[in-house]
Amino acid sequence: MGHPEPVLILGGSGQAGAGAAALLRQWHPELPLTIAGRDLGRARRVADELGAATAVTVDLGRSDLGLPPEHGHSAVVASLWDNHLHGLRYAQHRGLPYLSLSSGLVDIAPEVVAGAQRAAAAPILLASHWCAGVLVLATLNLAREFDRIDTIRVGAVLDESDIGGPAGAADLERWGAVTSAGLVRRDGAFAWVDGPDAEAGVPTSDGRFLPGRTIAILDVPSLALATGAPNVNFALAIGESAGRRRGDGPSLEVRIDLEGVGVGGEPLRRSRSLVHPAGQRPLTALGMALGVERLIGLRGDVVPVGTHTPEALIDPAYAAQRLAEIGAMVVDPAVAAA
Repeated sequence: MGHPEPVLILGGSGQAGAGAAALLRQWHPELPLTIAGRDLGRARRVADELGAATAVTVDLGRSDLGLPPEHGHSAVVASLWDNHLHGLRYAQHRGLPYLSLSSGLVDIAPEVVAGAQRAAAAPILLASHWCAGVLVLATLNLAREFDRIDTIRVGAVLDESDIGGPAGAADLERWGAVTSAGLVRRDGAFAWVDGPDAEAGVPTSDGRFLPGRTIAILDVPSLALATGAPNVNFALAIGESAGRRRGDGPSLEVRIDLEGVGVGGEPLRRSRSLVHPAGQRPLTALGMALGVERLIGLRGDVVPVGTHTPEALIDPAYAAQRLAEIGAMVVDPAVAAA
């Protein structure tokens, strides 16, 4: 399926945006892309490396983004925080699919309301999950072994040197300023936990534990509602990853624990580690690229208008295949520690 109009990537010269653009170029060589950034020279360098791409500057303080009216696009991707929501409104007014990943659980309300008010405008993909939804998809792929899931526990290690550029650091600061409480599902009910109740030790892939906290993140309702699991928890620790401890640079480390009943009716427990030697950036880029590919019809059926989450649109088995292609591994924790 051809797309004569380019995908507009706001923040496309940043780490996540540029990474997603590179994957899209690898998968779909003919797909045109528009790299939008504050620094036109940097955006041009990214566009030149990609090929079949153009570079522009945008003004997120303007409803038209500062772009000429003759500019056309096939989708709008916000890989950075847009507190005016002008990127979303730009997409809605033109009937374009829209993807965002920097709102977080605490900031999605304006996007949800905007989507509800103009429900017939275009599809919206809210991907403000860990690594733009890749962790949810990897967990759901593991969950296929179960007939019923009772408990999902996720523990993620974010290396303090792998937070990302200024936009990533600003996102973490903003989310932390809004609430220190974490969202969990406990005995089927969603609840907020804070103080000592939110404290959690997060295992690293080399057998250590880092002090962490249960956080407010979209992965919790996504996993809970997709699986029916009555108990879901997501804890985050920021510190030294196993990769940096070995001197190899910051690594991505996520521990996934599932408990429930197997297809034969027997009690079943599974623990897996999702790891990548290059940290969280390749997976965040992958999550964005998977979302764009799906939104603009390069894979799967036409996406209906409305508001969506990654697990509602993307096949977990396909995501697992793409994870392996970029060098991510889903392994037994004992193997990860070896």
